[in-house]
Amino acid sequence: MRRTAFPAALAAFLTVAAGCSAAPDLQQTITRVAFGSCARQDRPQPIWDAINEFRPQLFLFLGDNIYGDTEDMSVMRAKYETLGAIPGFRRLRESCTLLAVWDDHDYGANDAGAEYPKKAESQQEFRRFFGPPVDASREGKPGVYDAAIFGPEGRRVQVILLDTRYFRSPLFRKPKSDTTPGPYGPNLDPAATLLGEEQWQWLEEQLKKPAEIRLIASSIQVVPQDHGWEKWMNFPHERDRLFDLIRKTAASGVIFLSGDRHLAELSMMDGGVGYPLFDLTSSSLNASSPRWRPLEVNRHRVGTMAWGDNFGTVLIDWDRDDPLITLQIREVDGQVAISRRIPLSVLQPGTIK
Repeated sequence: MRRTAFPAALAAFLTVAAGCSAAPDLQQTITRVAFGSCARQDRPQPIWDAINEFRPQLFLFLGDNIYGDTEDMSVMRAKYETLGAIPGFRRLRESCTLLAVWDDHDYGANDAGAEYPKKAESQQEFRRFFGPPVDASREGKPGVYDAAIFGPEGRRVQVILLDTRYFRSPLFRKPKSDTTPGPYGPNLDPAATLLGEEQWQWLEEQLKKPAEIRLIASSIQVVPQDHGWEKWMNFPHERDRLFDLIRKTAASGVIFLSGDRHLAELSMMDGGVGYPLFDLTSSSLNASSPRWRPLEVNRHRVGTMAWGDNFGTVLIDWDRDDPLITLQIREVDGQVAISRRIPLSVLQPGTIK
């Protein structure tokens, strides 16, 4: 079911009423990005102090931005309003551009996909709170995927936000005889989809646009493949299609940002695109357990797994002959838990022979 586009005047009113920031300044050179996921609106959120102190130009919400878990849109709206009233969050959205995509809990149901019956209504509440898509061609269409390119030629940062919920086929549940952690295994049905065909076509168009750095935001992890929870590897042919599309379009500078897992880690693999693919996972903003958590198996992990509340950052130094990207995970007090410096020249096709 397609959502009817808001009239311009009504959309503007709702944007102001919800407290959304003004239209993004696409001309600014981006050097400081922060992101995070999994924020329980009914719990304290002290982490906004550290995020505000970081002074991001962009903040990317990667899903579970609230824990809606309802088919009652009045309940969903009230939970968004609870988040919007938190002082630290309000300071952030007044000081920087905020872009968002959803995951299962703010979509409406745990681990839900295309079968969730209130997805069109939930999308209306999402847009009411976060504002219209930056990509004007997306207004009024199903799904919350979006994209924008910031900065002048030579210093362009493309942000691509993928919707892994609205169109997703059912997950495959492992047989009870499989006692490995997590409920899910690979869905090998060739007709199963994660993004849906329309989103795939849109993504190809985005990857063909010129940009030096591409931050692809996915609510679920792209690179890790060993755990049995939600991830791209639950649809291995879709993950392969993603890597093949990056290779086919010769899209350079791709870095994945992900959430969902209530842990933080940096993963890296050779996905056959000609350069290493990094996936920086940040979760959660205020819903982690304070207890020590054993390391999960992740053959692609290149940064120590962190399990406390955290947020992710991307720092870009454009003033070097070879611009430097620094990927970090920061804890609730702002201290750096994971850090990796990546010269932009590494993220070019041909780096891996």
